[in-house]
Amino acid sequence: MDIHVVQPGDTLYRLARQYGVSMDRLIYDNQFPDPSRLVVGQTVLVRYPQLTYTVKEGDTLWSIARDHATTVRSLLRGNPNLKGKDLIYPGQVLVIQYRDRPQGKLAVGGYAYPWIDRPLLTALLPYQSRLIPFAHKFTPAGELLPLEDQSLRSAALQAGVSPILCLANLDEKDAFSSQLVHQLLASDRAQEALIAALLEAVDREGYRGVDVDFEYVYGQDAERYAQFLSRLREGLTARGFPLSAALAAKTSDDQPGRLYEGHDYRLIAQAVDYALLMTYDWGYAGGPPMAVSPLPQVREVLEYALTRFRPDQLFLGIPNYGYDWPLPYKEGNLAKSIGNQQAVSLAWDRHAAIRFDETAQAPWFRYTSEDGREHEVWFEDARSARAKVELALEYGLHGVGYWNLDRPFPQGWGVLSALANIAPGI
Repeated sequence: MDIHVVQPGDTLYRLARQYGVSMDRLIYDNQFPDPSRLVVGQTVLVRYPQLTYTVKEGDTLWSIARDHATTVRSLLRGNPNLKGKDLIYPGQVLVIQYRDRPQGKLAVGGYAYPWIDRPLLTALLPYQSRLIPFAHKFTPAGELLPLEDQSLRSAALQAGVSPILCLANLDEKDAFSSQLVHQLLASDRAQEALIAALLEAVDREGYRGVDVDFEYVYGQDAERYAQFLSRLREGLTARGFPLSAALAAKTSDDQPGRLYEGHDYRLIAQAVDYALLMTYDWGYAGGPPMAVSPLPQVREVLEYALTRFRPDQLFLGIPNYGYDWPLPYKEGNLAKSIGNQQAVSLAWDRHAAIRFDETAQAPWFRYTSEDGREHEVWFEDARSARAKVELALEYGLHGVGYWNLDRPFPQGWGVLSALANIAPGI
C-alpha cells in the first residue's frame, strides 16, 4: 500500500503510470466522486494486486473463495467495486490477494443510525465485525424504548456481522441526560426492569451483545454505574454474549469535567468485556478549529487506559467525519459537521489546497465562502486513518470502533483492510 499526496499537475493517468497500476484500480480503491477532479494535497490510496482471477461462466463468489482458500467477505473487501454485493459476471477480474502484509488482527465495530443509506451499509458490512445501531433509549423507570433497526440487524446477520444493541441515555430531544442516568441508578427496581428488558431484547431480536453509551454521568454515580454494568454483564455472559461500554477519553483517574467524572476506568474495566475509547471530538462543533482526533492526544488517552484495562479489552475510537468552522472563531458560532469525501469536494469547489498537520496527523484547509467569509476545515484522509489503525496495532488492542458509518470514506476502509486482518462477527 502507498498513499500518494496529489501535487500540481497530477492526473489519475499520470499516477497510474507512476505506480504501475490501472486507472480502474485507482478509481475502484478510492471511489472518487469525480475522478477528473484531483485537489492538491488530497490523498490517493494505491494498492497492488498480487493474485487476480478472471470470472468464468458458472462462478460465484462463494466458489471462487472456496477454490482460493479465502472468504467471501475477504473478496468483497478486496474488490470495493462490488459494493458489498455478490453480483459478478464472466470476464470480470477480481483481486484475490494484495501484496500488503497485514500487521495484526482487529475486531471492527461501527455505529450506524437506522436511516443509514442501504447501499452504503451493504458496501461497508464486509469491513465490520460488529454493527451497532444507534441507539435504544429508556425511561427513568427502566422501560426500554423500541428502535426501528430490524433491517440493520437482518443485513448484519446475513453478512456474518454481529448486531449489537446500543443503550444510550438520550432524552426526548436526543441529548445525553445526566439526570436520566441518575434516576435509573438510584432505583434498584428500575435497573432490574431495564436489565430484564435488555436481555429479553437480545433473546428475541438476535443481538449478539450490548453496548452501553452513558455520557455525562454524574461523578457521584460513578460507582453505581459500574455496578449496573456488572449486573448487566452477568446476564449476557450466561448467554455467551459480551458487554461493552463507550467511555469518555480520559487521561487520569481524577480528570475533572462533567464528561469524565462518572467514568471510573478502574471499576468499569472489571465490569465489562470491552470498552470503546471515544478518542475524537477534540475538535468539535462548539470549539475552536482543530483536528477532531489529534494523534498525540489519542495516544495519551490510550496509554492511560492501558493502566486500567487489558489491551484485549479496548477498541480505539476513530472518527468518520470532520468540521467546517466559520472564522474568526467565536464562542457560540457552531461548526458544521462534514464528511471526508465531502471535504475534498468542497476544497475543489473553493479552489483550496489541502494541507497536513504532521503533529496531529490530520488534513485541513481554509477557503472563502460565497459571502466572503473565511472558513477552516479539518477532516480525515488515508494518512490520518493509517496513523490511528497503526496505533491500535502497535498497542495490541482488541479492535477499532468507528463513529459512524453513515458517510462514505472508502480510503479509510481500504487502509484498514491493508493494515489489518479483520475479525469475523457472529
